[in-house]
Amino acid sequence: MKTKREVISTKIDKICEMLVSEKDQTMEMSTLANEVGIEVAQLERLGKEMQKMGIVEIIYPVNILQRPQLKLKKELEAEKISEPEGKILDRYQIEVNHVPSSVCIMDVGRETRPLYYVTPPLLGPYTKAFMDQVRDDLAQIVTIGGEEISDTRKFSGVSDKFYNAAFKQLSEELPELDEEKRQTMAGMLLHRMYGLGDLEMLMADDWLEEVAVNGSSEPISVYHRKFGWMKTNLHLESEDEIYNYASQIGRKAGREISLLAPILDAHLSSGDRANATLFPISTLGNTITIRRFSRNPWTLVDFIDKKMNTLSGEMAAFLWLCMQYEINMLVVGGTASGKTSTLNTLCALIPPSNRTVTIEDTRELSLPKYLRWNWVPLTTRNPNPEGQGGVRMLDLMMTSLRMRPDRIVVGEIRRRREAEVLFEAMHTGHAVCSTMHADTASQVLRRLTHPPIELPMTELESLQLIVVQYRDRRKEIRRVYEISEVIISPIEAVVLNSLFKWKPRTDTFEKVNESTRVLEDLNLHTGMNSNEIKQDIKEKLKILEWMNASNVRSVDEVGAVIGLYYKSPEVVLKAAEKKLPLSEVL
Repeated sequence: MKTKREVISTKIDKICEMLVSEKDQTMEMSTLANEVGIEVAQLERLGKEMQKMGIVEIIYPVNILQRPQLKLKKELEAEKISEPEGKILDRYQIEVNHVPSSVCIMDVGRETRPLYYVTPPLLGPYTKAFMDQVRDDLAQIVTIGGEEISDTRKFSGVSDKFYNAAFKQLSEELPELDEEKRQTMAGMLLHRMYGLGDLEMLMADDWLEEVAVNGSSEPISVYHRKFGWMKTNLHLESEDEIYNYASQIGRKAGREISLLAPILDAHLSSGDRANATLFPISTLGNTITIRRFSRNPWTLVDFIDKKMNTLSGEMAAFLWLCMQYEINMLVVGGTASGKTSTLNTLCALIPPSNRTVTIEDTRELSLPKYLRWNWVPLTTRNPNPEGQGGVRMLDLMMTSLRMRPDRIVVGEIRRRREAEVLFEAMHTGHAVCSTMHADTASQVLRRLTHPPIELPMTELESLQLIVVQYRDRRKEIRRVYEISEVIISPIEAVVLNSLFKWKPRTDTFEKVNESTRVLEDLNLHTGMNSNEIKQDIKEKLKILEWMNASNVRSVDEVGAVIGLYYKSPEVVLKAAEKKLPLSEVL
């Protein structure tokens, strides 16, 4: 397999190649300008820029009868690209900031895993060197304040400022280049100056969930939704480069990574989560690991679709009912099982009449537009090197109770004091959702009642529902493994009633038992009897199936339907029954 890679070659490459072909690598500037097809003044301007880089020298003669000459001082070689041979498993295009790339996933020779081969545009050798000089010039021209770097709300403006300045500079220096190529080169400059270099191309691939740099001696690794972990054909050149990118991530998030604080947890302006470590904490070199979240977050409609099959329609309707009427729940599962994605999906079902506070170590949750007007997202902060200024999750949980929230959503429970405050919030009448690591509902109870959390069994009475996420690593699928309610028993204090379970052999979901605790609590707080509750679930199921059939997928589209349902349920139910298009409803 040979992939076609776009090569951007400019007049700068042609100028230097012509100098290489000359015997003494020197030509009169007027002759050279005429051969290349540019004005002498432009050639002189380009020559001065390249002279700064030590590539050429402009020779101005003493004798006025002689003409200025351009002499090549350093000969550069084109970048050599070794393209693997192999069976193509998948191929597609990606683009970010006008920089296009081709992605080819291949089964190559003796490699035990597929290879992720990405081919961004290639610059001619002298154009590449010229871009380094343009980057240095832009660093002096474009000034950015510390507040602009650390404030994620201003990221778009800063990015646009860099891009526009780069495009303007290239337009002045290379006016003969077509606009599309100038846009591509400006995008590449943006990635190198204000982004993460080659990592930016990987971050543009919606099929990737994880991007991992394991030191400069190893290729960058990625986790692909379809193919799992793979090597890429990209490397970062040095440990210093990895450190610089890690520091840049830290600065933008208002955090620091150094030899004294060699571990960084932060989030990018895109909402993705980043972790970085420095040598010798990571003994093989500096590392960066980025958990890339979907640019179009999943919704409950996606989850019930047969392509994802994360849970059944009946399970989804039941969870919608629980979210609407403030049932306390934990979403649990192993690493990368989809806990946060499921919690994010359920949070989109919160009624707009609720004030919501989310508490996280790094920002991952995002609510639809109709809920943002009364949403307070809180994020922890690490202390500075002197140990000052740290804000713990416990601090945020305590302060959230003074914000008069209807809903408190906590990213993850890890410690005893966090669990104590969380359950105290449940006891005082707040609706609480959170996540924690556990493989089954029964394991949740053991983790909560045994060290290191070790809560009294009576504290668990406020917890009503447990949703268990499961990731099948062999098939690379994620499923809601079980939904169980927590029942208060006078004999055993707390027992579990399993409501729904996933059957791995047939990849189907079955209803195991009828609800007792949740139905009793709903009857107590809403006045609905069991028949009315069952009818409500049927109506919600009908609406979900209508949205799925109508391809209503985006967070804001689904959120708009949910918001309208809470305001005028009969309007949405009628639309679902008549299978009306979304345009006639909103």
